[in-house]
Amino acid sequence: MRDPKTTRDSMVIPSELNAARAFEERVLREVARHGYSEAAMFAIRLALEEGLNNAIKHGNRGDPKKKITVDCDVDADRATITICDEGAGFDPARVPDPTADENLEKPSGRGLMLMKAYMDEVRYNDRGNQVFLMKRNT
Repeated sequence: MRDPKTTRDSMVIPSELNAARAFEERVLREVARHGYSEAAMFAIRLALEEGLNNAIKHGNRGDPKKKITVDCDVDADRATITICDEGAGFDPARVPDPTADENLEKPSGRGLMLMKAYMDEVRYNDRGNQVFLMKRNT
């Protein structure tokens, strides 16, 4: 049964994987409570994990003194997540295509592609240090 109320959660976390995983679990509990399918829950977990990993590794360069702000709204129809790091930002259009022959063996670049493939909406602020993710509950 779907819960009609919107759940809002916001947290400022250090650039540490353990803190990121704890927030992921909080979000996934709410997504499950609102009746999302297993496929939607997988997509949200994957995108949230990739987004947080990117914020820690690339945005904040692994500096535990730098923080990540995460906002999440979940209701019966959609889940939205905003992840903002303290880094300089980047231009997502300049990230090489990981499916191009010359990039197939490179270990990075797939996270953005996966987020776009699994979420209904992915967009960045102009600075490139904040990502907005949205998944509809279908």
